[in-house]
Formats: sequence, C-alpha cells, structure tokens
Amino acid sequence: MSQNARTDEERATQRRAQVLGMPYINTNIEDKKLYKDLLSVDELRQFKAIPIFSDAHNINFGVTNTTSQQTMEKLKGRFLDQRVSFGLISETGFSDYMRLYDPPKEVVYQDIELSGDNSKLFMEVTRTLDTVLADDVLAYLVKQTFRLKGSDIHLECQKEGVRVRIRVDGVLHPIAALSYAKYKTLLSSIAIAANISTGDPRPQTGHINRTYQLATGEEVTVNLRVEAILTAYGIDVVMRLFNFDLQLLKLDNLGLDERERKVVDNIISHPSGLVLTVGPTGSGKTTTLYSLLSTLNSSERKLITLEDPIEYYLPGIMQIPVKGDENVEGFAEKFRAVLRLDPDVVMVGEIRDKDTARTALQASLTGHLVLSTFHAQSSAAALTRLIDFVGINPLFASSIQLIMSQRLIRVLDDSSKEPYQPDDVLKRQIKQVIDTLPPTVKKPDIENLTLYKARPSEENPFGYKGQIAIREQLMMTKGVREILALPPNQISTEMIEEKAVADGMITMLQDGILKVIEGITTLDEVYRVVG
Repeated sequence: MSQNARTDEERATQRRAQVLGMPYINTNIEDKKLYKDLLSVDELRQFKAIPIFSDAHNINFGVTNTTSQQTMEKLKGRFLDQRVSFGLISETGFSDYMRLYDPPKEVVYQDIELSGDNSKLFMEVTRTLDTVLADDVLAYLVKQTFRLKGSDIHLECQKEGVRVRIRVDGVLHPIAALSYAKYKTLLSSIAIAANISTGDPRPQTGHINRTYQLATGEEVTVNLRVEAILTAYGIDVVMRLFNFDLQLLKLDNLGLDERERKVVDNIISHPSGLVLTVGPTGSGKTTTLYSLLSTLNSSERKLITLEDPIEYYLPGIMQIPVKGDENVEGFAEKFRAVLRLDPDVVMVGEIRDKDTARTALQASLTGHLVLSTFHAQSSAAALTRLIDFVGINPLFASSIQLIMSQRLIRVLDDSSKEPYQPDDVLKRQIKQVIDTLPPTVKKPDIENLTLYKARPSEENPFGYKGQIAIREQLMMTKGVREILALPPNQISTEMIEEKAVADGMITMLQDGILKVIEGITTLDEVYRVVG
C-alpha cells in the first residue's frame, strides 16, 4: 500500500473512533513493541485485538472496526488483575502487527511455463496461491501473464472451485485452481480496486491501474480492464492486460504488408472520413486504432478520444472516459460536445448503436477524420450492419474511407517448424481459395508447394511463437458504391464482398492462405480463427 493510501486509511480510522467515542491509536509507526505472553497467535486472530501496551497494572488493546463488544468484555474478564482499555486501530495496522507476531513463511513464486502436460506445475501454483494474500495473487497472475506475453486472465467459477486460465497467442491455458474461500477474498480485492460491486447481478466493467507489492518485496504495476458477470456458480472475471510499451504502438509494428500499408497511409492522409477496424474481442482492433492515433499525433492536429475505458494513455491527445452504463442519449450528447471542441481527429472506442453510428458518419462528412471499432464477422458484414443502423443516403458511401477487418493467428516458430508436401486433396482445397483472389493479385504456384506444421520443442512446447494479424481492407470503390445505390432490401453481405474482391480486396481467408503458403502459419490455425 502506498504511503498516501495508508495515511488516508489512518485518517478514516481516526474519524471512525470519534464517532464510536473511542480513543484512536496510530499504528503507522516504526517501533512496535510485542507482548507475546498475553495472547496466542490464534487468539490474536480470533479476537481481532492487539496488545499495544502492558504493565503490571494496565493493558491497552488495539481493536478494529470489526471487533465485537462481546470480545472486548471477554478480554476484560480474562485479565481481572489489570485495568483493560481499548483503542481503535486500522485494518492495515492490525495486519502489520500480525505479520510481526506470526511472520509469513517465505514465499517462492515459481515462473509458469506452458507445456503439453503442466499438471505438476498446476498443482504447485495452486498451492502457492492458496497461501498468499489476495493482492499477491493478482499481482503474481499479472506478472506471469505479462512475462508469457499473454493478453487475458480468466477466473471461472466451476462446481468444485475456481479455474484460473490465461490466454497466450489466442489460446487459453489452465494454470491453477482456487478454493472458493480464497476466491472470495481475491474477488473482493479486485472489486475494490476496479470500483465494481460483488453484490450487483448485472455485468460490470472496471479498470485497475495501481502498483502491488509481492511478499518477496517485488513491485508489480497492474493495468487491467476488468469484466465481471454472474454465472451459475458465482461471479466470473476476465481481466485484459494493458501493460504495454507505448513505443510499440506504431504502424510499423502492425505487420502490414506493402499493399496494406499503402492503403492505410493513403487513408489517414485524408483530412476527413470514417475508418473502422472490425473484429471480435481479442482480434487486435484497439492496438490498430491506437497505432493509427500515434501516427496521426502531431502538434498540427487536435486529437480527441471517447473511450470505455481508456486503455492506453497517450501524451498529446485529449482522452475522455465514458462510463459503461452511460445511456445512448448521454453518450451521443458527449460525442456531439466533442465535435464542438474543434478536433481534427476523433476516436470513438466502439460504435454500439444507431445514434453513435449516425453521429460518426455526420462528423466524417464535416471535415473530421473519425476512427472507431465495430463488431462484425467481416468488412462486408460491417457495411451491411451500418446500412441497418443508418439506412442509405447519397452521402453514406462518400463518408466511409476504409473498413478493415482482422483476426490474430499464431505464427510458426521458425526454429522448429516442420515442412511437408500437401496431398492432392489439400492442394485442391488451397487452389479453391487462391482462384478467388482479385485479378490484380499474382497467384502463387501451388504445384510444387511446401507447407509447414507446428512441431513442439523443448524450448517451445506448442510450436508457435507470437501472433500476426490477417486482414481485409474494404474501400469505397466505384463497384461498391454502385451496390450501395440499390434499395437496402436488395443489398447483401455476399454481394458487397464479391464486388469488393473483384475491385481488389483480399479477404481474411485469402490473406491467411497466402501466409500459409509463405510458411508463416498453418492451415489448421487459419481455419481455427477464420472458420
């Protein structure tokens, strides 16, 4: 706990003591005298009372806000030969004394290594987490997930206990189990830090940005988005890590090939228009948006964001938090207020409703470059969803500059990947996708094709190392505009995608297959992600 937080707690305890008509005892001191012959360690915990001073005639106990009146009467009856008095101490003060009376056993935090069979490590991590404080559990899980380059921590209530899994390279890995007793304290700690309620049955979103100290003395900075929801056996929590080096938020680090980079550079050089990144949760949409913002950020432009929550804090950009429970009217009004602040670029964390979609399109028509994310299966599907939201009007097509859909796939470990020759059935399967590439794209030769499969090694038990995005970039070509001129009931996702491909768009599946042919990933991985 920081010194400021401790000072605040002591002040709150002092005010509470005044309300209760009790003396206040400040335990935030260096020299604490111990009286080990008065009460056993178990009794100290049971009574929630600490002897602060004792001599032949007097004993002064420090008690907390949760110590009962019955306990204090019991202590008076226990020490009849002395005058027993009580003062109020803080919960942290009580914990500090207990660590002196009952020093914690040395904790060894073992690094988590993912492997095909990690049952032994699973049990060891489970035992460790069961013996440490709730804050230590959270800090340890964040540290290990960050070390493994993971993206999320999942706490899942099961019938027998709480399963702990972390997502690394898009795949979940079980690492430990928690008892419900331990999870109760962990959930309470998370709820306090994230400003959510354990008693609210509704889905909740929170954010944790603070530094924890492990029992080893090591400090861990935690930056998380917290999602909590009530399930059959309790409250499940998913925490997304934002412990990220802002220097990495650059277009050069997005893995854009020459064709994709040319499109993006051309689009963001325009002074106005709407740019959408499309995909499910965990597909890298936000990282792409922030990289675009970072590239656009200069002293000549004013950039404003509306975010729920703010995930990365970028210098030089006005970032405005939006509450998750804010109603549509409130959010749309805030969006319109932002437009009155004379921005050049506006980033809206996500377009979720018709009013936001309309405001974003209108803003993009009035000299603003608007960036946002959108949930849809593909770029063409995003366009048809927008039509459902706002309908068709003559200015609709001209406001949209780019819809970029993406997914993250695992990359083969070059040091261990295993080559193989595909059979005729597999070649035909690949050829079916290759034959649908746009006419402007050179088709690879698949007759003498060598593919690769993931081969586990001692250093890499899964055969993959990192992730890369596969993308499709839908632009408002003449052909797409002609389709948008049709009555809305005649427009389909398939029509838009077919015309976009004819005009030069490479679909995510095609992009994935091309990366398979290049030896970057596997067919199984592409089909796992794209379907």
